Amino acid sequence: MAPFKGLWNTRNMVSQHPWSRYIALGDSFTEGVGDDEPKSPGGVRGWADRVAEVLNEGVDDFAYANLAIRGRLMQQIIDEQIDPAIAMHPDLVSLCAGGNDLLRPGADPDVLADELEAAVDRLSRSGATVVLFTGTDTAHSPVFRLIRNKVAIFNMNIYRIAHHHDAVVVDQWALDFLKDPRMWSEDRLHLNPIGHHNMAIAVLRALNVDNDLQPDFPGPLPEKPWREARAEDMVWAKNYLWPWVLRRLRHQSSGDGRRPKRPEPDFLD
Repeated sequence: MAPFKGLWNTRNMVSQHPWSRYIALGDSFTEGVGDDEPKSPGGVRGWADRVAEVLNEGVDDFAYANLAIRGRLMQQIIDEQIDPAIAMHPDLVSLCAGGNDLLRPGADPDVLADELEAAVDRLSRSGATVVLFTGTDTAHSPVFRLIRNKVAIFNMNIYRIAHHHDAVVVDQWALDFLKDPRMWSEDRLHLNPIGHHNMAIAVLRALNVDNDLQPDFPGPLPEKPWREARAEDMVWAKNYLWPWVLRRLRHQSSGDGRRPKRPEPDFLD
């Protein structure tokens, strides 16, 4: 199966779109962590910035804000970002939340979905088109496959919520390019620039917006000897997994003390 299956289908896509104020909500995924860009606000770019850049084309009064902050849990996103977003009077909102919660022991995907639905209800009643995201398929990860069943249950709830509130869904579980390790940063938690680029294409496709972005194909994935792969796993665990575990034990977050990178709707150059 082609790793970028689904990204090429542009049938029935429209060159014009109805949105003029886009607000992105969530955690590190939406903030753009892994896509370092010193010239961008917060030092990262990410898929949401890329989507906003496309939506900005040909729209004189288009404005964009990004309130996402790395490390945020579901309730933190709801408490800190929903009210400010509604106050900005958006007509398009993307909301990705719950991933950090599902990584924690004892997380209940049904409870998380109920919390998410309450937030989506408020956003949709404000008149905005809401974009939601399923979780990725973690079957390829020796560590994160342990939460695969929880992610699957959460995903089914995402579709239920979208059905009730007429939301748009970006189905990350079905995006085969996310199974390619070359789409991910060294920490294996965040997309790298190529991954964010391809995610932007997936979001624009879900929104049915025509664009000139092309999927980035890095070529066939070379096979790696078992010993080499396990050695890399050990390095990853030392540099990224154990520090993450220690932060959890200390009740610390990578987003502690951080502010949103685009706290107000700005016009893009």
